[in-house]
Amino acid sequence: MTFRQRLTLASAAAVAIAVAVASVAVWFVVRSELRRQVDESIVDRVAFVKQIRIPVRGRVLPSLRLGPGEPLVYFQIITPDGTVLRTENGPTLAFPPAEVAPGKAVLDDRTADGVHYRVYTESIGNGYTLILARPLTEVDSVLRRLTIVAAFVTGGGVALAVGLGLVVTRAAAGPVARLTQAAERVRETGDLSHRIEEPRSPEDEVGRLASSFNAMLEALEGSVAAQRQLVADASHELRTPLTSVRTNIDLLASGRPLDPSERERLLSDVRTQLEELTAIVNDLVELARGAEQAPAFEGVRLDEVVRDAVGRFERRLPGVRVFQDLETTTITGDAARISRAVGNLLDNAAKWSDDDREIEVSVRGSVVAVRDRGPGFTEEDLPHVFDRFYRAATARGLPGSGLGLAIVRQVAESHGGRAWAQNHPEGGALVRLELSSGGLPPPPPG
Repeated sequence: MTFRQRLTLASAAAVAIAVAVASVAVWFVVRSELRRQVDESIVDRVAFVKQIRIPVRGRVLPSLRLGPGEPLVYFQIITPDGTVLRTENGPTLAFPPAEVAPGKAVLDDRTADGVHYRVYTESIGNGYTLILARPLTEVDSVLRRLTIVAAFVTGGGVALAVGLGLVVTRAAAGPVARLTQAAERVRETGDLSHRIEEPRSPEDEVGRLASSFNAMLEALEGSVAAQRQLVADASHELRTPLTSVRTNIDLLASGRPLDPSERERLLSDVRTQLEELTAIVNDLVELARGAEQAPAFEGVRLDEVVRDAVGRFERRLPGVRVFQDLETTTITGDAARISRAVGNLLDNAAKWSDDDREIEVSVRGSVVAVRDRGPGFTEEDLPHVFDRFYRAATARGLPGSGLGLAIVRQVAESHGGRAWAQNHPEGGALVRLELSSGGLPPPPPG
């Protein structure tokens, strides 16, 4: 059963139940009102009947005088010996009287000779029982007609509900149908650029669903495009060292006589290219891991993380002097990722430093700044320094994968911050890693 059919069925069932409940309620209200009027008409005759002197001659009671429009009420008196005294030409109400205590009265329903009566029974003393009865023929006829009308109203209401439900569900399910068609088109064609038309009321549930679907497609399209670009960039970057390694190995394996110096040079080239390949692969893995895994947020002393990263850097490159100006700062973040980003900033600065090999590192609040003493960035390079595999023209001959600063930007964004670069007024490049001071809240469990 389709969503539209279920919605139509549910709306029709809801209307049917509502109409049926309303019809039943009306029936009981009308029945109660009609029977109340009958009871009142019977009780109004009690005072007159009690004035009759018992015993009466001929065992026949006088008839009640009826005014215009007054209902017909029969009455009879049962004597202590069981004799029934009734009015002249009145029917014999052949049903036993209700058991009542002296001075008490009972109103109930009885049937005699196929006629439905409303019966009033009262013990009037000395063993005599007074019975008044009014036929309920007219009341029952009205209730039967009301039942038929209620049945027709309920049936008509259900039919009308089904018709209106089809119209309403067609309009309500239209955006859902378009959303389904869009999803099926994306599945069949793989075209993530397709979007659905958002309804005029974007604040309702269907509008939010359409907006969320378009946003999801946009994010997925960007993700796929980024993935394809990453694969293209990686294949381009890997092609050169792989070709060089294969050429050198083929030359070494050819058996051609080589001078020891030439052989050593070829082996050195192979080692260098393999190290470059290793760096590219490691950085690609780091980028992929950072994009897929949520950071492990906790309280972090940013100055201590930077100090530890500088210590590892100095042990690896003892010829580089690092001047530290670290302000005590506590943030919420992932210490391991922040340390990797700071290490990349230091490696980038070392690569561009002049012969004096001096680097300045500072921590101010939630910002880590690293300055080198090199030539700085060109105006053409500044907008692209954080792009993956981007390498300035002057850096083509330098070691590196072109992914270090891309990882820095990824770490910054995962912490709700940003990374940016500029040229220092006194010379050299200045790269900043800004982290949100409060960090981002940890992801919900599960």
